[in-house]
Amino acid sequence: MSPSLSDASAPRLAPLQWLIAIIAAIGFAFDSYVLLMLPLIVRPALIELLHVPPNSPAINDWVGVIFYVPAVAGGIFGLLGGYLTDLLGRRRVLVWSILLYAFSAFASGYSTSVLWLLFWRCGTFVGVCVEFVAAVAWLSELFPNPKQRESVVGYTQVVGSFGGVMVTAAYYLVVTYGEHLPLVRGGHEAWRYTLMSGVIPAIPLILIRPFLPESPTWREKKQAGTLKRPSFAELFQPHFRKTTIVTTVMMAAAFGAAFGAIQQAPRIVPGLPEVRTLPRAAVEQTVSAVQSFQEFGGLAGRFLLAFLAVRVVSRRKLVRMFQVPGLILVPIVFASFGTSSLTILEWGVFLTGITTIGQLSFWGNYLPRVYPTYLRGTGESFAANVGGRMIGTCAALLTTQLTNVMPGATLPTKLAYAAALVGTGAYVIGLAASFWLPEPKREELPE
Repeated sequence: MSPSLSDASAPRLAPLQWLIAIIAAIGFAFDSYVLLMLPLIVRPALIELLHVPPNSPAINDWVGVIFYVPAVAGGIFGLLGGYLTDLLGRRRVLVWSILLYAFSAFASGYSTSVLWLLFWRCGTFVGVCVEFVAAVAWLSELFPNPKQRESVVGYTQVVGSFGGVMVTAAYYLVVTYGEHLPLVRGGHEAWRYTLMSGVIPAIPLILIRPFLPESPTWREKKQAGTLKRPSFAELFQPHFRKTTIVTTVMMAAAFGAAFGAIQQAPRIVPGLPEVRTLPRAAVEQTVSAVQSFQEFGGLAGRFLLAFLAVRVVSRRKLVRMFQVPGLILVPIVFASFGTSSLTILEWGVFLTGITTIGQLSFWGNYLPRVYPTYLRGTGESFAANVGGRMIGTCAALLTTQLTNVMPGATLPTKLAYAAALVGTGAYVIGLAASFWLPEPKREELPE
């Protein structure tokens, strides 16, 4: 336990600080919202855009591409965004990144081909990747009190999982009542309405932007001329090299478990015995219900991380509290539950949601404490975008390709086995790398 973190007095949040926390929370929520809609909509979208039956192998091949290519685009431009966050300021980059992904999400609802859907998903992913880095650096520097900072960063990220819950509810509603909505390209396809709903976060942002302050830490150094120019090369200098390499590997593993396993659950569900014979609308409703279990699990994981972050002193111990249970759960949930029982799978993905999404929340608390002001956005973006987005998300592509050679009578069964293998491998890598994770030297952010 950490006496200094758990017992240190923290002043109450001022109204402006509440506004800042709310805006950041909205950003985190819709990060999850626009990313987690893909597992729900990718199958029906590809059926329509490719003009193929639901069991076509082309769908499985394109799923890997739709998951991975936008992640690579997001990683490349997100890396640049982290650099610009250190160079131009946190607030400016944060605002424009949210506007980018909101516009791209809306436009994707009008896609006329798979390539257009891929293009707009790339734009959405770029905005999300940049927004996460800018928001974490911004929040961390606006709350100098260590306990307050850990709590604000932790609990605003909790709202990120509400985004997953919201998109699951939104998809269920448009599947059920979409015929009452205005026509989009001559139809009432639920996947189009779901994609277009990603424009929502731009609305409050446009109204509130004039009231948002820049990070005082960054602004003061910039005005005084003491802010050093960020450099990717410096991340691999002796002082930061170990931190950069280990955090990149561990974020790759965390994202690998998310994309390679738990985000494949919606495509596993239609192959379960209780679901196979249901009509199309009922299948999609069942998929949405299972996804909601995963999202509520993620929400519980983020709450648990935020609660423990101010109570557990060792960052290694903290992250292993999620890694060890997850390593046990993933192979059981996907290789066994994912091929046999809808009810047990629902609770299984709830538990894996806790262990996997809790790890993703961990990095928002950890990374600001290991890089100085001038390198904070750059260092965070390297771990999140190169490790998480560019390397970790290739697990989705790996899972879809392994599906083609796995045993099983049906495609969903093969997918379940592939997800179990990839997810377990990701957890093993993450847990092994945690033994080299540097502990932050102090509670305050390094200058």
